[in-house]
Amino acid sequence: MAAKRDYYEVLGVARDVAPAEVKKAFRTLAMKYHPDKNPGDAEAEVRFKEVAEAYEILSDEQKRAMYDRFGHDGLKGAGMGGGFGSAEDVFSHFGDIFGELFGMNRGRGQRGPRRGSDLEYPLHLDFLEAALGCEKEIQVPRHVHCDTCNGSGAAPGSTPVTCGTCRGVGEVIQAQMFLRIRATCPTCSGTGKIIKDRCRECDGAGRNRVSSKMKVQVPAGVDTGIQIRDRGKGDFGDPGAPPGDLYVSIHVREHEFFERDGLDVRCQVPISYPKACLGGDITVPTIEGDATVTVEPGTPSGREIRLRGKGVASLNGRGRGDQVVQVVVAVPKTLSTREEELIRELAELQDDQVKDRNTWKDFFRGLVS
Repeated sequence: MAAKRDYYEVLGVARDVAPAEVKKAFRTLAMKYHPDKNPGDAEAEVRFKEVAEAYEILSDEQKRAMYDRFGHDGLKGAGMGGGFGSAEDVFSHFGDIFGELFGMNRGRGQRGPRRGSDLEYPLHLDFLEAALGCEKEIQVPRHVHCDTCNGSGAAPGSTPVTCGTCRGVGEVIQAQMFLRIRATCPTCSGTGKIIKDRCRECDGAGRNRVSSKMKVQVPAGVDTGIQIRDRGKGDFGDPGAPPGDLYVSIHVREHEFFERDGLDVRCQVPISYPKACLGGDITVPTIEGDATVTVEPGTPSGREIRLRGKGVASLNGRGRGDQVVQVVVAVPKTLSTREEELIRELAELQDDQVKDRNTWKDFFRGLVS
């Protein structure tokens, strides 16, 4: 399989181009490679779908940021950038833009069935769920075809009739001064059909709102702001049209111990003063379980120890970040009599002036106040 071309190269724009220029480039190339202008040209259809895929990513702020950072593999890992299977998929997804380009759907003077609306679902994850990946079951309110009328909106035994105003086109020509403007038919609201005997189950809408149970595969390494696209899980469209897509927006809760820094995971671990001076092993939690870390003799408070490959996995599948452990020398809040004696001996050896024995409690109380 040939490697995908860079999306900016496909649209012929610079990487720092403004959104308006992205749309302008897409409109130009969509006109050039449109199947109606290139009948029977398989190469033109391939270019048409390629241009649409590039525009789908670069016209969306979050998807574009993800692509700029991780490239095609990053989009694939987040469930984005899957491309379009056919030119009809493109028309369904960008029907509004092709309406602008041709005045009507596909420039053929016939309004086709409308694609379902896209939906967005906010998914809140714990830190470890986002870092390691997981499967979540969600309940998504959406519109589906009415079982009673099979999406037609007409009562069983009856059928919609062609709109007499627009003659089934869904649009009418309105004259304003010397201009002729296409507008949605006011009688049928653009459907091209009139329902005289409405289905009682859906009141003629052809759809009912239900709560659909779905499973979402969350890839390891997602972070707040990333969207996972699930094709065909949005609202149902008109009969014969594809449903919309579901976009699952990720929101990651903070962790009490770990903090994310790109692909790295940071944490603080307390160590005793003797261990900081003499060295030794400590146990450190990581996102995949405990790990043993060696503290070198003479380690100052605040030093960072890097555990290679113990961080978050990259969405493009290429490597992982590190875990950065900052050791902090812990100062005890209370001391036993023997501990106080030993510390005073150390202070004398280092010629360090400390408070006398009668006020040591005030000294430690001041440390924690």
